[in-house]
Amino acid sequence: MMKHAAVWTMLMAVFGGAAPALAAGAREDSSGIVVWMFLGFCALIVIAQLMPAVLMMLGVVKSVGRDKEFTPQKAQHKSK
Repeated sequence: MMKHAAVWTMLMAVFGGAAPALAAGAREDSSGIVVWMFLGFCALIVIAQLMPAVLMMLGVVKSVGRDKEFTPQKAQHKSK
């Protein structure tokens, strides 16, 4: 029981002393709604560009995994 108390005392001393040091470096965010709208618009553009790329990659993976039984047929020319 005494070891547990010593461990808890040590942990409280270490983390209790670190809390004010970590809180002192906090920065207040004073960004307005316009900044957040701009960042959301940028994220929307990134997602819109990412979706077709992912779909194309899935198509490539499906075509590589498909059986190799398909052989293109040659065009037949009608002779007169």
